[in-house]
Amino acid sequence: MKSAKRKYLRQRAHDLKPVVMLGKNGKDERVVKALDEALRSHELVKLKFQDFQDEQRELSEDLAKEVKAEVVSIVGHIATIFRQNAKHEDRLIHIPREFQD
Repeated sequence: MKSAKRKYLRQRAHDLKPVVMLGKNGKDERVVKALDEALRSHELVKLKFQDFQDEQRELSEDLAKEVKAEVVSIVGHIATIFRQNAKHEDRLIHIPREFQD
């Protein structure tokens, strides 16, 4: 992901609240399913680590890979993840052309 696109998505995510929580059970099928559904609905989601703070980079990248998404950023105990809808008419976030990969 280009840094300009990453910056644009971080700006869009600034006011968002975390919708998916990763707790003491860790990464299981429920978390993957919740993240997939949240990305389908919102495209840009925040994931809060309530546990496993020392492994958040690896877990974020693993989760993003499983749902075919990208990690935008990790700040504190919150990861921002993005997956654009495949159908153009279903997209909620329209990334300006100059920020496209």
